[in-house]
Amino acid sequence: MRRRSLLIAVPAGLATLAACGDDKSDSGKASDSASPSAPRTSAAPPPKIVDGPLPAITAGTEFGEKPTVAKGSGDPSKDLAVKTVIAGGGKTVAENDFIVAHYLGQVWSTAKVFDNSYDRKSPLAIQLAQGAIIDGWRYALTGKKTGSRVQMAVPPTWGYGEQGNEQAGIKGTDTLVFVVDVQDAFNAKSSAKGTEVAQDDKALPEVGTNTDGKAPAIEVPDADAPKKLVSSYVIEGDGEEVGAENSVLVQYKGVLWDGGKEFDSTYGRGQLTSFSLQQVVKGWAQGLTGKKVGSRVLIVIPPELGYGDNPPEGSGIKKDSTLVFSVDILAKL
Repeated sequence: MRRRSLLIAVPAGLATLAACGDDKSDSGKASDSASPSAPRTSAAPPPKIVDGPLPAITAGTEFGEKPTVAKGSGDPSKDLAVKTVIAGGGKTVAENDFIVAHYLGQVWSTAKVFDNSYDRKSPLAIQLAQGAIIDGWRYALTGKKTGSRVQMAVPPTWGYGEQGNEQAGIKGTDTLVFVVDVQDAFNAKSSAKGTEVAQDDKALPEVGTNTDGKAPAIEVPDADAPKKLVSSYVIEGDGEEVGAENSVLVQYKGVLWDGGKEFDSTYGRGQLTSFSLQQVVKGWAQGLTGKKVGSRVLIVIPPELGYGDNPPEGSGIKKDSTLVFSVDILAKL
């Protein structure tokens, strides 16, 4: 099984998509690694941010390369030490944004690497929000630009606290060193970007093409639902194609074919979501595989590729329902 960070868990909205998906889904299993997504249980006041000390990066010095970081020398600062090693020229990261980043984390006193995303060849997608991420990351990365490499030394107060992280071998007294390559940033208003594709088939739902961050309208026709999976571009982006083994960061809205009632939406929650295509129902996995990042995709899922006769309790989805989704693929992870 591919080793995953503690981040990979299905958020509330998509829990319904994963819960009744393929039995091989491992979304509920404990991870064997540590990541900045394991937040402290108690809030701390904002830290004082200082320039150092920070251990040297001795190899892998280019943006996107797996770094090698020396052991910390002497005692670390009691404050949050942050340095922009490589200054990017992209968008400015704001608090509550979702960032896509590669990172490496190790213990100051031993140089023990407890996690890194480079070896997994899959960047992290995580929100810089209180309760979603350790405070050290939230304070250190807010205001940085995408394309930047940021190094930080995070004392326990703004890391895992006095409890540490036993699973990762992190003690409650350990200062942690992170190197973070910030690849991109998104917020709750992020949308697809690309070329609109004609929606000529009147037997299929019509999806709105607005890219203002608001939920697109989905107009379901007065017609019989298709028997087979439908997956077609509404807006075609120019990014990389999504593979069946990938995770994605998305905006989405789901309605029932019968009646067009909405049953789930990231827009309604004001929060993006990320998930592995190996964790969700087959209609999602098949419908997004091969599609390009930046796109808006219409997916119509027949019951046998959705929930069939076992829909999630409380979801508002009836047995043997055909589901209609508009999905904006923001990033491949």
